[in-house]
Amino acid sequence: MSQTIIHTANVLRQVVIGQVQAISEEQLDIQPMGFHNTIRWNVGHIIFWMDRYSTLCFDSPSLIPDQYEALFTSGTKPASWTTAPPSKEELLQLLTMQLSRLSELTPELLDAPLKSPYVMGPFQFDTAGELFNFALVHEGIHLGTVSSQLKFIK
Repeated sequence: MSQTIIHTANVLRQVVIGQVQAISEEQLDIQPMGFHNTIRWNVGHIIFWMDRYSTLCFDSPSLIPDQYEALFTSGTKPASWTTAPPSKEELLQLLTMQLSRLSELTPELLDAPLKSPYVMGPFQFDTAGELFNFALVHEGIHLGTVSSQLKFIK
């Protein structure tokens, strides 16, 4: 099962990268009616949380700039940004760097217990695989949001 999760992670991230490559820099900052954020925010949010979950799951160092938390953590929005967001190129570089990092995962890493359980509301994750699998669900949700926003923009 763990190898399946690793394969899914690689496929999902390749889909995200392909989607972002097809979006223009200008489209990244359009906030369609009914949405709380932009495509740029959703992509940055994917990067931020994958980095955070990877740090928690695998005790790996963060690979993203410090400003990403202020820009892309849950509850943030472009209307509140006080610094310039990353360019499409930077977002793609980080997505690709994270994809490379996924190739280092092994089933043994996913089977390992977390240093301490990760609690999110009523949910508790005890192993790296449980939390990492949630990270993939989270990424898929935001990929769907990006796809919906793109349809509204076009």
